[in-house]
Amino acid sequence: MLTLFPGLIRPWAGEALIGKAIERGLLALEVRDIRDFARGRYRQVDDYPYGGGAGMVLRPDVVVPAIEAVLPADEVILLSPSGEPFTQALAEELSRKTHLVLVAGRYEGFDARVERFVTREVSVGDYVLMGGEVAALAVIEATARLVPGVLGEPESVREESFAWGLLDYPQYTRPPEYRGLVVPEVLLSGHHEAIRRWRRAEALRRTLLRRPELLRAARLSAEDVLLVADLDAVG
Repeated sequence: MLTLFPGLIRPWAGEALIGKAIERGLLALEVRDIRDFARGRYRQVDDYPYGGGAGMVLRPDVVVPAIEAVLPADEVILLSPSGEPFTQALAEELSRKTHLVLVAGRYEGFDARVERFVTREVSVGDYVLMGGEVAALAVIEATARLVPGVLGEPESVREESFAWGLLDYPQYTRPPEYRGLVVPEVLLSGHHEAIRRWRRAEALRRTLLRRPELLRAARLSAEDVLLVADLDAVG
């Protein structure tokens, strides 16, 4: 990963499941400081934009050498609000790559000529952050958790939100009653087929109510179509 603030990344990479996966050799994460490729006495990485305007722009003669220093790579990804939306499908695609380079910017962004030296641009949402580091961490975590062995239970990856194009079903644990709120009876029944159908129906219900646009692209079975029709009928 290329960033002007490696100190934001390194502590995060040593914690939780990502840190454990790195210790076990399942993942490798190298963080390089873009500023190391700046020249001159002051190691300037940015400059005023041509044509005027507020803020500073990251220089191509600093960023491009930083990229070239970590090649070859399967993908060089520029984190940018102008990029393609980062989705679960893209995370799955990237998880099958061997070497990814993520380039995180700051200030007013990159000189547009940097775009010619990357393979794709990716956005994590329609909002503006102070830098690309948070976006890069989202990409790393969503992608790394799909690498075999990083998560202890592969089943959790298959059944979670977006794995089938839907939001996840609601989860419950002990106690069975809390402040008058009870766990749905079907989950306590021990009837595996009834539990499976309930979970699928609830995933469809949540998606229909909260993210209806996801249903248009979701992989629905014949059973799902009937369940959605029932939900529509109930309103």
